Formats: sequence, structure tokens, C-alpha cells
Amino acid sequence: MITRIVESLSQWVAKSALVLAALFLILMALHVTLDVGLRYFFGKSFTGTLEFVSFYYMVAVVFLPIAYVELQREHISVDVFVGRFSPPVQLAFYLFAGTLGLVYFGMLCYQSYLDAVRATVRQETAMANFTFYLWPSRWALPVGFAAMCLAILANMIKAVHQRQAL
Repeated sequence: MITRIVESLSQWVAKSALVLAALFLILMALHVTLDVGLRYFFGKSFTGTLEFVSFYYMVAVVFLPIAYVELQREHISVDVFVGRFSPPVQLAFYLFAGTLGLVYFGMLCYQSYLDAVRATVRQETAMANFTFYLWPSRWALPVGFAAMCLAILANMIKAVHQRQAL
């Protein structure tokens, strides 16, 4: 029961973050294409294209889909030595690695959450020739890291339920 709930929630969160990242990727492509087109044909460009691409689009495209990649088990892994052990030992190593991942991404989530709150309270901006708010982009990190923790937990529960490392 709990396995299904955590797995369903994790799938939904990861896919939602992936769709959001894909939308930011499409927006980035359109924004840059429009900027280049305007510059090429009319000698003008959008103000702030570099800022939007650097601080909004790229951050979302990098940090939001990491949970989906984890659920698909597509992150880089090397199991040269562990692959030679028996399945119970492999499961133990997998659970140990998952626990380390939960601690690591949990700490990243916590710290990036504190940074996002601080940036939001201060209405953080970047130096530009216009007012460019940075604080909204700060929220992509804790969201991505929290989704990653949920994905790791779901994979760990799945591994225990199947009694084998994923």
C-alpha cells in the first residue's frame, strides 16, 4: 500500500517537474530564436535575453527533471565490483547508496530552501539595465531536490519490495 502511494506520488511529481522543465526549454528556444531573428532582420534585440536564459530557463531545465531521471534509473552508475556480489549484498549496497543520496539531496534541498526564502524576502535582483528579479528562479532548486529525495525514496522502497537492487 505505502509502496504504491509513494511510487505514484513520486511519478506524478517527477513527471510534473519534467513537463515544467520542458516548457521552460521551449520558452528558451522561442525567446532566443526571436531575439536572434530580431537582431538579424531589424538590428534590435530583446532586453534581458541573457538574464532570462541564464537565471530562469537554464536553472529550471537543469534542476527540475533530475527526479524523473532518477525514477528511470538513468543517472550515471558504476557497478563493476558490486555486480559481482550476491543479490542480498547488492541490495544492501543499493540501500546504503540510497540513504547517502537522501542525506545529500536532503541537505541540498534544505539549504536551497533557506536560500530561496532569503532571496524572496529580500526580493533579490540582478544587476542589469532594468529591474530583474532573481528570487523566483531560486525556487527551482528546492523543488528539484525535494522531488529527487522522493524519487530516491520510491526507488529504495521498490528495491526492498522486490528484494533486489534496481
